[in-house]
Amino acid sequence: MIETERLLLREITLDDKEDLLRLHSCPEVQKYTGEPVINSLEEIEKAICERINNYKVYGYGRWATILKNGMQFVGWSGLAYLPEFDEIDIGYRFFPEYWGSGIATEAAISILTHGFNRLQLDKIIGIAMKENKASIRVMEKIGMQFDKIAPYEEGGNDVIWYQIEKTVYNNVYNTLPKFG
Repeated sequence: MIETERLLLREITLDDKEDLLRLHSCPEVQKYTGEPVINSLEEIEKAICERINNYKVYGYGRWATILKNGMQFVGWSGLAYLPEFDEIDIGYRFFPEYWGSGIATEAAISILTHGFNRLQLDKIIGIAMKENKASIRVMEKIGMQFDKIAPYEEGGNDVIWYQIEKTVYNNVYNTLPKFG
C-alpha cells in the first residue's frame, strides 16, 4: 500500500468490481483511453484477475486509489508492464468529479517514488492520446520528458510518449508539487 497526504493506493481486488464497472462504463472516462466502454461485471472481473496476476508476476500493477477523507474509491493509478515494448508504464484513471483536483499528480508522484526507490526501476514511460491535454499536463508536472509521437499499435493513431529515468527523477524530486 502507498499512502499520500490525501490518498491510499492499494491492490485492486474483486471487491472493487462495482466501482471499477462504474468507472469503465463512463464514456467521458474512456474517451481518451483507446479502450471501449465496459458494460458487464464479467469483463471487469476478468480485468481484475489480470491485474491480480500482474501483482504476482511483476510485483506491481494498477492500484485502487482511495480518497482517505471518507475512504472513497476515486479511480485507479499505478504501473503496468507493457511486454510489447518491454517498458513500464504509469497510468491513472479517475471519475470526472475528481478531475482538476490534483489527485492524478499526487498519485503519480507517489507511484514514481515507489517505482524508483522501492522497485529500483531505471525508467518509467507514460503514453497519452494527443487530445488528452490533462494527462499530458500531469506527466509534465511530475517531471516526465517528451520522448516521441508514435502509434501505440501497428496501424493505430499516433500517441504522445513521455519518459523519465531514475537519475532525472532524483534530480527533479524536490521541485515537484507538494501536497498538504
